[in-house]
Amino acid sequence: MAATAHACRVRPAHHRRRCEALQEATLRQRAPRTGITMRLLSLIKKEFRQYRRDKRMLVVSFLAPILQLVILGYATNLDVRDVRVAVCDEDLSRQSIRLVGEVDQSHFFRVSGRTQRASELMPMLDRGLARLTLRIPPGFGTDLRRGGAQVQVIVDGSDANTAGIAASYLVGLLAEHGVRARTEQLERVGVGRGSLPAIATATRVLYNPALRSVYYMVPGVLGVVLLVVTGMTTALSIVKEREIGTLEQVMVTPVRPWEIIVSKLIPYTLIGCLDLLVVLAAIVFWFGVPLRGELWLLLSAALAYLLTCVGIGLLVSTVSSTQHQAQMSFFFIAMPMVLLSGFIFPIANMPEWMQPVTYCFPLRYFLTIIRHVMLKGSGVAELWFELLMLTCFGLALVGAGSRLFRKRLG
Repeated sequence: MAATAHACRVRPAHHRRRCEALQEATLRQRAPRTGITMRLLSLIKKEFRQYRRDKRMLVVSFLAPILQLVILGYATNLDVRDVRVAVCDEDLSRQSIRLVGEVDQSHFFRVSGRTQRASELMPMLDRGLARLTLRIPPGFGTDLRRGGAQVQVIVDGSDANTAGIAASYLVGLLAEHGVRARTEQLERVGVGRGSLPAIATATRVLYNPALRSVYYMVPGVLGVVLLVVTGMTTALSIVKEREIGTLEQVMVTPVRPWEIIVSKLIPYTLIGCLDLLVVLAAIVFWFGVPLRGELWLLLSAALAYLLTCVGIGLLVSTVSSTQHQAQMSFFFIAMPMVLLSGFIFPIANMPEWMQPVTYCFPLRYFLTIIRHVMLKGSGVAELWFELLMLTCFGLALVGAGSRLFRKRLG
C-alpha cells in the first residue's frame, strides 16, 4: 500500500487522481460488510441531527402543512352561499312579498337591496351591491293566480362560475315557488294534485349529497402539501449541505455514494409520512371529509407518491448550486404539475390537445386515487392503473435522481 501511495505521488496529476480513486475503492472493498449498516445508521442520524438544528426546516415541514391545509381548505371553496340579490317589487302583492321572503330566507341568497323602481337595479350591479337582480312586474300576483306569471333576472357575469351556479339556483327556486303556489290555489278551489303535470323529476346525488366543494378540494390539498414540503425540503437540505461543505467532508470518509443517497431518502420520506398522517387526520376530523375506502390503500398510494416527491427533490438538487436556484427550479416544476393535475381546474374542461399532457404528472394519479378512495370507497380493482403509474413514476424519479446525484458526487 505504501508503494502504491509513493507511485501515486511521483506520477502526473491526472494519474495521481486516478490512483487516489483506486486506493479509496480498495479501502471501501476491504471494509467489513457489517460496517455498512453502522455507516448507514450514522448517516441517517446525522441527517436527523442536522434537520433538528435547522429551525427553518422544522417550520417548513410541520407548520407549513397545517397552514397550507387551513388556508387552501377554506379558500378553495366553490360553494355558492349568501349571494347578494337586489329586488325590485313593482307589484307589492301578497304573492310577490311571499316570493321575496322565500328568496331572502334561502341560505343561497341574501336580499341586499329593495326598490320599487327598475331603473335603480343596474346601479346596484355596477357598484357591486348585488350579484343578481330580481324584477317583479306589476300584476304578478294576478298572473300567478292565472298560471302565467313572469319575472326578470339579471346576472353579473364577471365571475362566470358563480354567476352560472347562482342563476340556476334562483331559477330553480322561482320555478319551485310557482309550482307550490299553483298547487295551493288548485287545492283551495277543490282541484286535486292530479290536474298538475304528470311528469315529476326526482334527483339523487351520490357520494356528496350536500354538494360541498370541500369534499372535493380538501383531499387534493394533501397532494399539494406533500409535494411542496417533501420535495422542497429534500432539495434544500442537499443543496445547503453542498454549500456549507458538509457533503465534501462526508465524501472523504469510507462511505459509498449509494449510502449517502439512501441516508437522504429515508429521513425525508419518514418526515413526509408524519406530515401525511397529520394532514389526513385534519381532513377527516376537522373538515369532516368521509373516508369510505380502505385506509391501507390510501397510505400505500401516498407512500408511492412520497417517493415521486423525494425523487423530484433529488433531481432539483443535482441541477442547483444554491438554495435560491433550488427554490426557483422546484416551483418551475411544481407549478404546472398543480395546474394540470385537476386540483383546481377539471381536466375535462381543458383543451383536447392539453389533456394528454396531464398524464405526465404524478399528482394527477394521486388526486384521482385519494378522491375516489375517500368519497367513493373505490378499491384496487378500480384504481389499479393509477396505482401502477404512480409506482412507476416513483421508481423512475428516484432512480433518475439517484443516478444524477451519484454523477454529481463523482
